[in-house]
Amino acid sequence: MMSRSLHLDVSPMLYNMAETPLTNGSGSPRTPRLSSLAMTEYSAYPSPPNERQGLPPDWEIPEAFLLPNGYPDYLRLILTSRVYDVVKETPLTHAVNMSNRLECKVFLKREDLLPVFSFKLRGAYNKMAHLSPERMWKGVIACSAGNHAQGVAYSARTLKIPATIVMPSGTPAIKHRNVARLGGTVVLHGRDFDAAKQEAARLSKLHDLTNIPPFDDPYVIAGQGTCGMELLRQSNIQNLEAVFCCVGGGGLIAGIGVYIKRIAPHVKLIGVETHDANAMAESLANGERVTLNEVGLFADGAAVRAVGEETFRLCREVVDDIIQVSTDEACAAIKDIFEDTRSVVEPAGALSLAGLKKYVAMNPSPNPNRELVAVTSGANMNFDRLRFVAERATLGERKEALLSVTIPERPGSFAKLLEIVTPHDVTEFSYRCSGSEYAVVLMGISLATSTGTEDLSVIVNQLVKNGMRAYDLSDDELAKTHIRYLAGGRNNVEDERLFMFEFPERPGALAKFLTTLRPHQNISLFHYRNYGSDVAKVLAGIQCPVTEKAELEGFLHDLGYPVTECTDSPVYEMFLRE
Repeated sequence: MMSRSLHLDVSPMLYNMAETPLTNGSGSPRTPRLSSLAMTEYSAYPSPPNERQGLPPDWEIPEAFLLPNGYPDYLRLILTSRVYDVVKETPLTHAVNMSNRLECKVFLKREDLLPVFSFKLRGAYNKMAHLSPERMWKGVIACSAGNHAQGVAYSARTLKIPATIVMPSGTPAIKHRNVARLGGTVVLHGRDFDAAKQEAARLSKLHDLTNIPPFDDPYVIAGQGTCGMELLRQSNIQNLEAVFCCVGGGGLIAGIGVYIKRIAPHVKLIGVETHDANAMAESLANGERVTLNEVGLFADGAAVRAVGEETFRLCREVVDDIIQVSTDEACAAIKDIFEDTRSVVEPAGALSLAGLKKYVAMNPSPNPNRELVAVTSGANMNFDRLRFVAERATLGERKEALLSVTIPERPGSFAKLLEIVTPHDVTEFSYRCSGSEYAVVLMGISLATSTGTEDLSVIVNQLVKNGMRAYDLSDDELAKTHIRYLAGGRNNVEDERLFMFEFPERPGALAKFLTTLRPHQNISLFHYRNYGSDVAKVLAGIQCPVTEKAELEGFLHDLGYPVTECTDSPVYEMFLRE
């Protein structure tokens, strides 16, 4: 079996391969992953290592801005950055709700408020503003369909530089339209970012265009470092304990780190990555840059196969720790930021807060005045991801648990189950008659953040004592992604009629509805999910022989809830009846 990661000291022929190597197929992915196609610009094959082994690359930096060893003097580069030609200082916002929950002072560095809603503008503009007039006249090129592309296009428009942005042919229209709107010339080429990157290199050589890298360049790093300069100026350095920053290629954390460690070396710098896109954590652990065979794409703004060469050199010196978080924890952090700011950040932009929360849990302190800062790096959220984020946020913050409960198939079992779960609200309930002595119920229950783990343990123990078997599926990817939507299936239940009920969505409403329905009727199917609406919708199958038809219809009339019969629906016949 192939190893999970591949070290970069490979033969040069590897970089000329037409196809990306296949993944090793091991493990259960939490998010869509890179396979044979590079789906983001950062998941394309990385550039070869510096050919000047043991020497700094030739960056064309003035000698006055170099250290005696030939490497850049980043403090000078940051202090002389051209970033403020185009941006204003972003605010450091006190996250009141999060501070109260964590019992410390939490601040958000709002990089999502920059003109292109991402910190990428800082580095792109600083790099381009330092080009010579000749290079500016000839123009620049970049291969990107994300925040870097918008940063380059915005900077080019401001500096009046021709800019070409290469993207794969399958790039969503909204992305290349945004870049075109900012004045960039968009070239759509190839099936994936490996092909687009090759085309960008060809056009760069053909037209003598300057390539603007997304992170692995001193001027880009220094541009991102101005965020750290602002952060220290805005915070109380004496109380500042740690700064948390998402890690992709490493440009942002390297830039912030080189400034913070020169000015306030006591402040911890902590990077945050997802478990399935942890190139920096792997590289630091191995002492050399590592290329991942597969990359989770949920936090696509930080989904890299390999970190930059210069950013890795700097991170080895300035990064104190790397915290890895799950997709669910990132979703919970998006919700937390929204509740404090009423802004929706992208997944990569929320990684810093997800890591901060994990750090506080691992490092409790009685000091309520300690200050922690999370850099919210961007807010270019894809709208169609919001449903997934909302679904997973409660699981990520342990405010909801997903349980499989096996109960005896006899009258009173449903009522007993709800009695044990009370006072916790039921957020999801799926049941289908199986014709056996036991029924399996898939249910979600709400939990208090502070006592959720203890409450869940008590509930499971009570279920077991009452002859039921319960399993916590909150961390089971198969259950969360698929089984919760497939529970039940087709069955040939005699005399079954299908109804869809509606009732006001409020705490305890489902339990009241179910206890009202169950003693009088034999339920063969039940499905409910709290989607945050003001009206709850329940699908229920009720066994009703012909002789009891009038009695059932009278009961439904007296129930007082809007009800629609769906027994004749072709969808019911296709998916729920044998």
